[in-house]
Amino acid sequence: MQTYKAPLRDMRFVLHELHADPGSEPLPGLEEITPDVADAILEEAAKFCTERLLPLNASGDAEGCRLENGVVRTPKGFPEAYAAFRAGGWTAMGSDPAYGGQGLPETINKLVEEMICSTNLSFGLYPGLSHGAYKAIAGHASEALKAAYLPKIVDGTWSGTMCLTEAHCGTDLGLLRTRAVPQDDGSYRITGSKIFISAGDHDLTENIVHLVLARLPDAPKGVKGISLFLVPKFLPAPDGTPGARNGVTCSALEHKMGIKASATCQLSFDDAVGWLVGEPHKGMRAMFTMMNSERLSVGIQGLGAGEAAYQGAVAYARERLQGRALSGAKRPDLAADPIIVHPDVRRMLMTIRAYNEGARALGGWVARSLDVMERHPDPAERRRAEDFSALMTPVVKALFTDLGFEAASIGLQVYGGHGFIRDHGMEQYVRDARISMIYEGTNGVQALDLVGRKLPAHAGRLLRGFFHPVLAFLDAALEDDALAPLALPVSKAFGALQLATAHIAQRGLKDPDEAGAVATDYLRLFGLVALGFMWVRAAKVAQAALADGTPERDFYEAKLATARFFIERILPQVAGLLAAIKSGKGAMMALDEAMF
Repeated sequence: MQTYKAPLRDMRFVLHELHADPGSEPLPGLEEITPDVADAILEEAAKFCTERLLPLNASGDAEGCRLENGVVRTPKGFPEAYAAFRAGGWTAMGSDPAYGGQGLPETINKLVEEMICSTNLSFGLYPGLSHGAYKAIAGHASEALKAAYLPKIVDGTWSGTMCLTEAHCGTDLGLLRTRAVPQDDGSYRITGSKIFISAGDHDLTENIVHLVLARLPDAPKGVKGISLFLVPKFLPAPDGTPGARNGVTCSALEHKMGIKASATCQLSFDDAVGWLVGEPHKGMRAMFTMMNSERLSVGIQGLGAGEAAYQGAVAYARERLQGRALSGAKRPDLAADPIIVHPDVRRMLMTIRAYNEGARALGGWVARSLDVMERHPDPAERRRAEDFSALMTPVVKALFTDLGFEAASIGLQVYGGHGFIRDHGMEQYVRDARISMIYEGTNGVQALDLVGRKLPAHAGRLLRGFFHPVLAFLDAALEDDALAPLALPVSKAFGALQLATAHIAQRGLKDPDEAGAVATDYLRLFGLVALGFMWVRAAKVAQAALADGTPERDFYEAKLATARFFIERILPQVAGLLAAIKSGKGAMMALDEAMF
């Protein structure tokens, strides 16, 4: 039995305490989003997720999607849940009011996404892909396409997809073969095949809007010759309703390890009618608008899986009776003590907790930068926020999904043999979480993006958005007697990050393989330092609340204890990562290919 209660108190901590900016004016368009309004939204989202989505998680996994006579059917209860989701306005949260959206900030949207992912990741992919499509169309399409498609996507009657991957090209999109032929009426005819298309076909909406990467006849080779096209499943009739069926069909459903209630499709485009989005041969720029949004959301998927695993593991550890505490029986009235008394079980639970709360804090910081990037009246502030979000996108995507899968695996370990069978639902979290490390750019690709693109971009300008505030905060924290014991190890870890950055910059310029060989280690090091920074900030807030005599002592004392656990038991991994980075490519590249 899967259980979940939204961590609303910690969400409020992140939203109103950790990342609050006292005395600052609300960003334009967010004047009415008071703390009370934000809390009400989160409470309603928690209610919907626990009451409507969680009960469908295990059953949807067991049933899966099916393809019947060319029609994809989602599991029992999914169409009704989606109808309620749409009626509640949840599809419109983060969209522009000009198209019927609610214009809510990303700081709230990402917290709602976390709850959806914790309760039913497969379900969340359907509206999640639609919002990504909304972003790409809103940012790059013509006004006519925006007017025709965005209101329908925003209100949830139509959904969206992103169609990139082909059987022979995944990460290397320069190899794609799908072609687009211009027509006299300004449209294009799209022909080709795509695989691994999440939400590629289903029975939840009356139309599906595919965003398809394809090549024009005069396209240059490689990624510089890729264009983006909008291809609806049904061509809109003059009154805006779905009309004639377009030349796009689902030829098969993928048989997957996890997220089985999400329809992952093979799509065939056969002379399908489409329209250009953005400029010819500039499709990658438009698609990355969608992919960057999706990559941050995929990071939140990892956090959602970790939170669900944590709550299930804690509940089991409190109930499962095995052995006696090493220091003597804690429950002599019972045949054995609950396993939560054992140090190794505590180690596992605290590890997941530290991951989750640290990631939620870091995700909140990045989400706030997205709001500043889109809404701040000062162009310089918008640019700084854009730099920061660009730098942190690969970190959030890769780190959160790595930790989410690790958390799910640890949670299963707490259950022991009972976790390995389906009865408790823990093995589903492990299976579902695994894909998040792969899609929207594998985590190895995210590491290469961080090292190869983000670090050297604009002569290191992006790094300053992270390094400068971290250094300033830690320097001040070291002068605070109460905070210094936590700040000192993080300051040393930050120094290791600086050394690693300089090392990669020096060695990587001479030999790209040197940078590639240590990219994954560097991303993990960067991520651990970022989490450590969040934990020192959280500790400062908690110490202040306790000093003020807060009635919520348990919450803030738990926050301090978890901060200490992260800094004492997890952060020391930084030393090993730095040593690995300094070792370079030697041992990794030593074997001849034939020797593998």
